[in-house]
Amino acid sequence: MPALGADRKVSGRILRVGFPSIVPEYDYSNGIHRPNVGGGLLPMAVDQLAYRVSDTTLSGASPLPHWDRGVSRALTPNRHLPSTFLPHCAVTVVANEIDLKRVTMTDLKDVARLAGVSRATAARTFASPDQVRPATREQVFAAARELGFRPNLLGRQLRLQTTNLIGVVVPNLLNPVFAEQLQAMERAARLRGYSLLLATTDYSSERESIVVEELLRQRVDGLVLTVTDAESNSVLHSLSSEQTPFVLAYHQPSNPDYSAVSVDNRAGMALATRYLLEAGHRRISMVAGPALQSDRARLRYAGYCDGMKEHGLQARPVIEMPAHTQAEFAAIAPFLKGPDAPTALVCSNDFLAISLIAELRRNAWNVPEQLSVMGFDGIALGTQMHPTLCSVVQPIALLASTVIDQLLAQIAGNVPISHCLPCHIRPGESTQPHEETLDARIQ
Repeated sequence: MPALGADRKVSGRILRVGFPSIVPEYDYSNGIHRPNVGGGLLPMAVDQLAYRVSDTTLSGASPLPHWDRGVSRALTPNRHLPSTFLPHCAVTVVANEIDLKRVTMTDLKDVARLAGVSRATAARTFASPDQVRPATREQVFAAARELGFRPNLLGRQLRLQTTNLIGVVVPNLLNPVFAEQLQAMERAARLRGYSLLLATTDYSSERESIVVEELLRQRVDGLVLTVTDAESNSVLHSLSSEQTPFVLAYHQPSNPDYSAVSVDNRAGMALATRYLLEAGHRRISMVAGPALQSDRARLRYAGYCDGMKEHGLQARPVIEMPAHTQAEFAAIAPFLKGPDAPTALVCSNDFLAISLIAELRRNAWNVPEQLSVMGFDGIALGTQMHPTLCSVVQPIALLASTVIDQLLAQIAGNVPISHCLPCHIRPGESTQPHEETLDARIQ
């Protein structure tokens, strides 16, 4: 095959074929280079065409490699064809000729140069991000985003076939709500011909960036994400800019460009607080993880404040636990002393409530006789313990199937939309009515 450094022209018919290699797109009408990714053999989008010269020769050169003959397609004068049938070439049909022009493909070297690192460091960042310093890693990822580079990934618009893989990101699987969500999503995805790839972040925003990149390198068709904070997450901004399909699970983002499926966290916690107030409790506190790190926990605290305010009561500061799903008696013990000690605790999630009940009982506090405890999620585990857990129930199975349906709609080209699902109170033995004069804590 001749060198492609000079412009060449060849007459002939054009055939529809598969995508032999990954090359950039050009918009010749505006002279804009739209770089995609380099390396590997991937298909291109159904709504686009790859082409080849019918006589398999270029100016008498040897046959062109990699292409299968397909259905003949007539030349369209002045049509700008995708630069896919010849690696590193731009293609334009002019009258009855094809212009081949040498182009520059964005590759790892460009990313390394822009990030100010070596090619080896850039390669290691994508292959093993945990082995690269956070500052360097962010430099490389930022350069890649600016250049539109991602190894072994084409944008959805450049795929002929999907992988039928959905990437799922959750904080952890220690909280059964995410395990239940995953099981329901896997069932819903399987019925629709898709499989799931799972990654966990342990509530780390830095980890979120890493695992999303890892999943994208696996060429997932879309992502289901539960992140620490959807409002200030740079990963979501990048995905939205790249038009990568994703749906947020359990979040209520203010950005209308983000698709999300959730319950109304604020209204749900207000419902829980009213439930305790109607049971006679007035001294109610909320228990949550570290510094309300989760945006869901912040919304739930706002709902708790709403419920207290409705009854003319002062909301109390959050009782902070060292982890989102694990209570420590030492962290709550100071709040259980004195005449103003709470008679009821509402927790930011069920698993934290279950852990808290265990800690209280190990330290000779009776639930609910001395202290009522309520959760939020409605996980099945709460019905199998003693006392059974009173909780705000999220419709996890419905949420999971709605998430999958919404993601597949985006993959099919529909605009992102959001859904807010109803929640309700599941009564349980972990709470009981309270009368101030019969306070069981007074021994």
